[in-house]
Amino acid sequence: MQRIGVLGTGSVGTVLSNAFLERGHEVVRGSRDPAKLAGWLAAAGPRAKTGTFAEAAGAADLVVLAVKGEAAEQVVDLAGSDALAGKVVIDTTNPIAAVPPTNGVLHYFTTFEESLMERLQRRAPGARFVKAFSIVGNALMVDPKLPGGPPTMFICGDDDAAKADVRGILDRFGWITEDCGGGEAARAIEPLCILWCIPGFRGQGWTHALRLLR
Repeated sequence: MQRIGVLGTGSVGTVLSNAFLERGHEVVRGSRDPAKLAGWLAAAGPRAKTGTFAEAAGAADLVVLAVKGEAAEQVVDLAGSDALAGKVVIDTTNPIAAVPPTNGVLHYFTTFEESLMERLQRRAPGARFVKAFSIVGNALMVDPKLPGGPPTMFICGDDDAAKADVRGILDRFGWITEDCGGGEAARAIEPLCILWCIPGFRGQGWTHALRLLR
């Protein structure tokens, strides 16, 4: 089983870390301050460890980037380009700006000409980035049970073998995968978070997901 490095102490990192542990993986969670993860570590069991971003990335076979978008570039730098080189990096982040939404519509600090994932790929050119888990809330990231059936997870990245690895994870986590192509497609995938959030901000709940129909 691959050892998974999860960078981030928030709810997305917790949900995905626990899902990997439940499926038999070892998980190393990284933080600027690993002490923040003491409670999680105490409950997670013997296959869980914590460390710095660099330690988690260095120990992992596959890395999950699960931090706020505004911190993502710095966290990639702290993890280290050398530690990430050659590894699949699942990028769950979105470039959400630190301002309130307008009528339920989030603001992004990127444009349609450049995605956050493309910025991250430039900072760690040897990493094999795949955008995934960015279009739904953490409560539905693993085994989403919805009346309309399994939802669609849109992914992209420049490395086909890396995307195949991520597709395998998504299969085990209960998703239908739609491969949207190279890293430039993140310019379209990242804004899907804006669309997903609108019903929630408008008081219609957060228990929904997207599905591509053919």
